[in-house]
Amino acid sequence: MTLNLIYSKLYTRFGPQHWWPAKTPFEVMVGAILAQNTNWGNVRKAIENLKEKKLLTPGKLYALSDRRLASLIRPAGYFNVKARRLKNFLYFLRSRYKANIQAMSRVRTDFLRRQLLTVNGIGPETADSILLYGLAKRIFVVDAYTTRILSRHRLIQKDAGYAQVQRLFMRTLKPDAQLFNEYHALLVRLGKEFCLKNKPKCSLCPLK
Repeated sequence: MTLNLIYSKLYTRFGPQHWWPAKTPFEVMVGAILAQNTNWGNVRKAIENLKEKKLLTPGKLYALSDRRLASLIRPAGYFNVKARRLKNFLYFLRSRYKANIQAMSRVRTDFLRRQLLTVNGIGPETADSILLYGLAKRIFVVDAYTTRILSRHRLIQKDAGYAQVQRLFMRTLKPDAQLFNEYHALLVRLGKEFCLKNKPKCSLCPLK
């Protein structure tokens, strides 16, 4: 089965996913960090806490103490660690781009990605989520669902690394941010509902 056929089958079955659920690029960036090692429901609760206090801006979050920030994002789990990671990112955003998201968006994708990966607590998946979902950059996000689905369909080896899987998508698909966005969201949907880590529902899978 080819990547294009997988996309066609998933889109036919599930339709557009309207992902990432955020109102601003900055909200996406915060959400990408909070989403590490947790589910989206928990991230949503943490984001809502920040919104209720009218703190979801680079300046206001940076001004918070680590302790206060951690208490507000507690629903996302690992809140002390994530508070530090958010502060690291906010320092990067302020020091490199004066907290100007538009200025950041004008930077070449490969250069900006290298910059993001120097921020303590931001790895490839988080960096690429910021780039694709926050800034509409043409880069494919790889996660555990992606690797699991492709390995089960024998398109990659089980031990394939992040960069290898990402190259497969970016060399095969048309370089289009909206396509990358939709495809990744569809894979997440498939992974959550059918291609489960344990006891996958293979007989019901849209890709069978």
